[in-house]
Amino acid sequence: MFLALREMRHAKARYCLIMVIMLLVSFLVLFVTGLARGLSYANISALENMPAGYFLIQDDAGHAFRRSQLGAEDFAAAKEAVGAGNAAALGVQNGTITVDGAEVKTDITFFAVDMQGLLAPKLAEGTGISNEESGRAVVDAKLEESGVKLGSTIRDQTSGMSWTVSGFVNDSSYSHVPVVYINNADWQTMKQGALTGNNGTPADVPFNVIALKSSSVQAADLAAQLDQVESITKKQAIASVPGYAAEQGSLQMMIAFLFVISAVVLAVFFYVITIQKTSQFGVLKAMGTRTSYLAWSVLCQVLVLSVISLALSLLLTYGMNMGLPDAMPFQLEGSTMAFTGGLFIAVSLLGALISVVRVTKIDALTAIGRAGA
Repeated sequence: MFLALREMRHAKARYCLIMVIMLLVSFLVLFVTGLARGLSYANISALENMPAGYFLIQDDAGHAFRRSQLGAEDFAAAKEAVGAGNAAALGVQNGTITVDGAEVKTDITFFAVDMQGLLAPKLAEGTGISNEESGRAVVDAKLEESGVKLGSTIRDQTSGMSWTVSGFVNDSSYSHVPVVYINNADWQTMKQGALTGNNGTPADVPFNVIALKSSSVQAADLAAQLDQVESITKKQAIASVPGYAAEQGSLQMMIAFLFVISAVVLAVFFYVITIQKTSQFGVLKAMGTRTSYLAWSVLCQVLVLSVISLALSLLLTYGMNMGLPDAMPFQLEGSTMAFTGGLFIAVSLLGALISVVRVTKIDALTAIGRAGA
């Protein structure tokens, strides 16, 4: 460490330039990681914030909520198996709404839930609704950007039904559109209207999935008892949200390439510096300096520069996050920052191993002879 710090202090300009490069690379990695996490959360926050860990779904639905249809018998069996408070039916329906007094149409997703049950929305503003009253809804706060306020009337373009907004919830999106929570009574009315045109009856009205707050064994046993039903985890449900896998796959590939590029760039820089110091390393070896000490010196330089540049990039990322508009989805939790930072340091040290190998292969006599020539 002594040799590493002395050399860095002697060649300040060289190592400052390298640190700037590492700072920019680490900042880019952190920013893209925060963007990927923000887009992920904006896509599936309604599911991610659910207290349920498992879902019962039709086994031929491909884990997609909207393709599944379950009935009252399935729900009754679920409540009996895990308890009424640990099972909740969920209806999911895409829709387009208009707001009274505004000319803009907005895409949303209806979530039909028991307003006193497991999936009841947690209000951030306004008042909740009961299971009995009709024509009232709780909506995601992002709809305020479309002109929705407490007391506003929203109208579904397909069914023609309308609701008065009684409350707002935060962070409740599904497939990048805000969620509108309605009770099961309005869900029945909405779906019965659609079924009537297809010779349906009130008894035909299904919902999509059953959310469970249970162990994996209970969920699997329950699915085995029901006909053509399987249990999936919340992670599997999230991965099946339309567009989620493709979006996150592209962003994760970008992040992976950034790590690879940073490793290559740092490896090249330190390898060139190591070549330039071949004669100095040869002299040190001739004086009896251990090869392990010289190799550790190179790694210490990379470690010090990585930690300093990472700390500065974290401050820069935090400052930029404070100035980003609310419409830009950006989220970087402490755990994500720690993991990304640790991975960046590991990649930097990995790239420096080429220089370490070069140091171990330096022959003292050859290096001194080259310096004398």
